[in-house]
Amino acid sequence: MTWARNRGLLRSATQWPRRPQNGTARRYYGTGLEHITAVEKILLDTIKATGPISYAQYMQMCLSHPTAGYYMNPSNAVLGSRGDFITSPEISQVFGELLGVWLLSQWMHAGQARKIRLVELGPGRGTLMHDMLRVFSQFPAARSATEEIHLVETSPAMRSTQEAKLGPLAQSNGWNLSWRDAVDDIPHDASKFTLVVAHEFFDALPFHLLQKTERGWQELLIASGPDHTAPTTLKGAAGPSLDFSSVSSTATLAARLRQVLSPTPTASSTLLGLSSPRFQKLPVGSRVEVSPGSFKIARQVAELLHEDGVRSAGSALIVDYGGDRAYGNSFRAFKYHKIVDVFHRPGECDLTVNVDFAYLQEAVTDLASHHGPITQALFLHRMGLQARVNALKATAKDDDRKKQIDHAASRLVDPTGMGSQYKVMALMGKREAEPTEEERWPFVDLREQSKSKR
Repeated sequence: MTWARNRGLLRSATQWPRRPQNGTARRYYGTGLEHITAVEKILLDTIKATGPISYAQYMQMCLSHPTAGYYMNPSNAVLGSRGDFITSPEISQVFGELLGVWLLSQWMHAGQARKIRLVELGPGRGTLMHDMLRVFSQFPAARSATEEIHLVETSPAMRSTQEAKLGPLAQSNGWNLSWRDAVDDIPHDASKFTLVVAHEFFDALPFHLLQKTERGWQELLIASGPDHTAPTTLKGAAGPSLDFSSVSSTATLAARLRQVLSPTPTASSTLLGLSSPRFQKLPVGSRVEVSPGSFKIARQVAELLHEDGVRSAGSALIVDYGGDRAYGNSFRAFKYHKIVDVFHRPGECDLTVNVDFAYLQEAVTDLASHHGPITQALFLHRMGLQARVNALKATAKDDDRKKQIDHAASRLVDPTGMGSQYKVMALMGKREAEPTEEERWPFVDLREQSKSKR
């Protein structure tokens, strides 16, 4: 199953979190039956030949088709103001610097004896890695200990952009820069201390949409549609869910594709429904978005951090939006920074789904300890955001630049946007001794800390 290897699903954050905020996110609607895209034709041909497809197949094809997929087609302006989303690293250098400080501290806590290798999943333009490497280069011991930089990226166009951004810095410091198609292409090497960052990566991995019925777990699939009035937006799951009720599902947007429920449970839907004990407790009628690819890749990352249980072989940071729970209604599409129907212009829109951090934790429990998730705002504040912002402002040339620095930092910690919607979780390779409070910082419950001092 090629989607499990994350072929081309490498992308980053939106200009704002990809969910409506107080109903203010803009919507985009088509006008009339629109011209069919290359990916949509492939999808319709596939459905005609083999029957309805899963949401995982749909997402994989839309994002990662070798020539027409969203991330693989160089004609798509993916990043920046001309594209469909903008990343936290592109907003402010402080974001990458503070992530770099945390990763560097993990190596220091481990004794600084081993060489360092850095790994990033979905590096985008290379901005995040560049900001982190700049931090490492400021410390002579870390600069000399760093040997390898592995970038998990499949898009040739993005690889070229990353090489232009990171190549000079890597070359000047004698660091080996290489690219991998998938996480499992990176060899396990416990002789080195591996530091991994996955920023806005897991949200782009394909998922299956399941519904619990009296007969068991059945899968919601995508079919071609003679029924042009069939609903295509996802119904709400039991419990808290995203409100997409105002996104119309009209014939103008979805005349050719529609959602259907599999007539009976399948081996695949049954297995996925049993993949977490949390799912088994859900009532009939519940829907869950399950990403086996996310489970697999989280485990592969943990394997890079695991040695023998005596000492840790590394640490990782996962930054994404979602929460410590399952979702059933978070799948959405973006075009030009606007929410669009999930079946709008397949292959030309950014597709994204909330990350179930609890599912990632279940994947790594025997290989790594997990800490968090906490909000991006809490992480950045505790890591010294204001001190770093003040330092940048002190060297700013004029008041306009100071205002830009303040504005960028505010966006990162906005309680109605990125600051609350994006979460940060840490992984540390399993070892005999539990990580100390200092090693776990900022993933510390200060309420528990205050109780222990009483």
